[in-house]
Formats: sequence, C-alpha cells, structure tokens
Amino acid sequence: MKKILSKTGTSTVCVILLIVIITTIVCWDELGSLVRTGNYDNTDSMVKTIMSKSATPGVAVVLLNQGKTEYKNYGYADVNNKKRVTEESLFELGSTTKAFTALAVILLENEGYLSRSDSITDYIPSFEPTIKGEKVNITINQLLAHTSGIPPWSIRLVPEGTTEDMLEKTIHNVSDIALDTYPGTAYNYATVNYDILAMIIEKATGKRYQDYVTENILVPLGMTDSYFTTGQEKESDKLTKGYRVLFGKDLEYDAPRYYGNIAAGYLVTNSKDLERWINAQMGIGDRPDLLNAIQQSHQVDIKTAGYEDENQYYSFGWSIDTKNRVVSHSGVNPNYSSQVIINLEKQQAIFVLANMNSTAPSQIANNIYESMNGNPMNKFNYDDVYVLIDMIFSFLVIVAVVNICLKAIKLVRGIKLNIKDEKTGVRKLIGSSVRLILSIMFLALVFIWPYLFNNNYYMIRVWMSYSIFIWMGLAAINCILSIIINIKKIVIIRGSL
Repeated sequence: MKKILSKTGTSTVCVILLIVIITTIVCWDELGSLVRTGNYDNTDSMVKTIMSKSATPGVAVVLLNQGKTEYKNYGYADVNNKKRVTEESLFELGSTTKAFTALAVILLENEGYLSRSDSITDYIPSFEPTIKGEKVNITINQLLAHTSGIPPWSIRLVPEGTTEDMLEKTIHNVSDIALDTYPGTAYNYATVNYDILAMIIEKATGKRYQDYVTENILVPLGMTDSYFTTGQEKESDKLTKGYRVLFGKDLEYDAPRYYGNIAAGYLVTNSKDLERWINAQMGIGDRPDLLNAIQQSHQVDIKTAGYEDENQYYSFGWSIDTKNRVVSHSGVNPNYSSQVIINLEKQQAIFVLANMNSTAPSQIANNIYESMNGNPMNKFNYDDVYVLIDMIFSFLVIVAVVNICLKAIKLVRGIKLNIKDEKTGVRKLIGSSVRLILSIMFLALVFIWPYLFNNNYYMIRVWMSYSIFIWMGLAAINCILSIIINIKKIVIIRGSL
C-alpha cells in the first residue's frame, strides 16, 4: 500500500497547522471582530462595533441638535494606563483644521490685508510652479479650493521637524513644483495648498500663523484648550495617546512632527471647544465680525470653488452640499482622525474625534447623522485603506512564514532530484533556471514596489501599518531561500547530465 503522506508532506502539514493554531490564538479577538456583524441597534452599540472592527482605541463625539448639546465618549485616551476618553480629552484634528485656516484668510480679506484674487507671488516671490515647462500663477482662491493644480503626492515634500523654519522649508520644497493641471481648471485635493496659505497669512500680518489664528479665532470663540502642535509646546496631560493598527491591534504611536504642516492638519482640540466652534458655524455667538466671516465661509462661488460632485463643492476648508446646506470635512493624521458634519438648515451637527488614523470617525458621524434624520445606520464598511492594508499584509506575513518554514525544511533535509533521463534533466534544468530568474526579479520588486505606486519608504513608515515592512523582510528571505534552492538544483542537475 502506498503511503498517503511522505515524511516531507507530514512535516509540511504540521508546520502549517502549527502556524494557523498560533495565529488563531494570538488574534482570536481580532478575527472575531472581522467575522461578527456587530450591533447597530443604537448609537452606543454602533460606535463600539466600528471601534472594534477598526481597532480604534478611543472616540469622542459631540452632538448638537437644534440647540441641545450631547457629549459621548468611548474607549481609552491612553490604553496602557486605562485612561478613559472625556469631553476634555485632546485630539489632533487632521484636515478639519483647514476650515480654521480658510477662516483666517477671510478675516484678513475683510480687514484689507489681502484679496483672494491675489497671486501667491504677491506674497512669496520665489514661488514659481510650472506646467509643461511654463511658469504659471496661482491665486489664493485656487489654494482655498484645491484647484491650484498642485498634485496630491506633494505631501511627501513636507519636511519632518519642529524648528520654526519648517514652514519656509515646506514652501521652498514645492516652489518650483510641476503642476498636474492648469490653475483653476480642476479640483485636486493637496494638503500643501493650506501650508502655502499659512505662509501668506504670515507675510500679510507679520505674525506666526498659529499666533494670528489663536488671537483672532480660538480666543474670541472661547476655545481655550485648543492649540497648534508644533513640537515645541509642552504636552498637555489632557492629550490622548495616538495609535496605529498592527496585526488588527492598536499600537501606541508617537508620530513624527511637521511644524510646516500645522495649518493643514495640526490643530489640537477637544469636544468642549468644538461645541463653541460648531455653534459659531450655526451663527451663535457674540462676535458679529467673526460670525459674518464664518457665514462667508459657507458660501460657494461656482467660478472659484472646487467641483467634487453634483451639488458638492470644496470651498474655504469645507466640502459644501449646496442643495441641502450641509458642510462637512474629514481629517487624518498618522495617528489621529476626525469627521465633522453640520446641517446649517436643520441646525444639526456631529463632530467625531479618534486617536487612530482610520475611517471610524467618518462612519460613526455618517451613521449618527442618518439616525438623527430617521434613516437606518449602515454596517461597517471595509473601505478603510489603513485597516485594509494591515489585514492584507498581516495575511501575507502568515503566508510568508509558512513558505520560509517549508523552504528551511527542504534545505535542512537536503535537495534530492529524481532524474530518470537526459530529457527529464533538461526539463528540470529549464524549470529551475526560470524559477531562479523569477525569484531574483521578485526580490528586486519587493524593494522597489512602493515607488511603482508613487510612494516611498518614508511615507509607508509614517502612515501605514508596520506589517508592510515585516512582510517585505519575510518576502526577501523567501526570495533568497528560493534563489539558494534553485541554484542547488541547477548544480545537481548539471552534475547529472
């Protein structure tokens, strides 16, 4: 009777089963959260389900509905120390900061310091972008609406650092950038647009960007806990810890600081201060000049706004639904995220903060908004690029470990080939040679693939799961083992021919 399994086959099955068992034990909760639908019967259950599925440690929500305010807090501001999220917990806003920067521009125009039709070169003479080799002018309006033509990948040009010259270095890095489109012709979201606005604000006022915004927006609105994180300030004990996802779990992450990018994403605030900000958006407050400027920020000039979709335009740091009078925006930093939705007509608003970079705030905010308006809430959608990347590369890590184990077993036991005749030997020689070439090509691909997707190692390290680098290391080891195995096979085959 033939043996069903050879010794090698038995070893292979044992290795695979062992890895599967260990992975299942270690990741039991995470695997369960992927499979379980979760509870969407009420807001609290919905939030907890989305947090579990996205591995988000902490969430703060502030709701305003026709004059009534409600704070909802979930999870941890600091997981290790079991410190809970409260309405005073501070989070980085990410790109929902842009509405504050745009408001500063409106205030300066109302005060006669600048005009939105001005060119960037009126304030920054060295700024000379090109398109098809031709120098072109970009206006302040085009920066505000993301119609400047500056490409989205320009975020890679924002230098890491906490010194006061970082904004100047950021502008220098993009000053001669090649544009994707002619200014004013197409909407193309690029965070650097708002860094350039920060420099214009500084040139127009003679003050640091953060000082002008603090004095003219934050303090007048009573947002006394809020500040811009530059890396120079003393860290508040109210600041939540930031996290990133790794193998489906939250991992504490002290992300790099970007002083030059504070106008686009680094306002730190909490639910209590955001209540004041939202009320001001709804026209509630005792500063007529500021409230008037805020109302201006909700207006859409079709000629200058960025067209996103039907009845949806980008203007003054807001995505604006002109039909329903709803302004909204999402925000992501490497270890924080946020989402705001404000219905100006119905006087309804939701602002969601999270201490992880994920789509959890957006999905939570949209579900609460739908629920407030009598519509059913949507189940968790795995369109979160960061969670999805972690899931994919976590799986690839397991596959890579299995392959390494199998190749190691093969090398330890020794390579044996059954070559019956010359024809068989030639066929196996060709097969081994092809596999050797493919292994070498794949090894090269492992190291260069980020650049094929207009990315680089630095952006992956800052923004994405470490599971990518773990997989790359294991994949490289796999390729090297494959190269060794195929070289040994070629030597054996040639020796037998």
